[in-house]
Amino acid sequence: MNDTARLSERIDALEVRLTYQDETIETLNQTITAQWKQIDALTRQLAELRDRLQEAERQAPGPASERPPHY
Repeated sequence: MNDTARLSERIDALEVRLTYQDETIETLNQTITAQWKQIDALTRQLAELRDRLQEAERQAPGPASERPPHY
């Protein structure tokens, strides 16, 4: 086998490797993007629940250990 043929095989192997790496990186980017969207949605949901809890605490009549007024 001459040097040109070996070089051509090596270039082909490297191109296959680069294609695989590019596809892997694209898959990872899609996965990360989807995860960030989920994190963002959950963060917004958590903030909304926190606001609702604070509002409920503000509207609560008093401490839970207090007896109701009819006692």
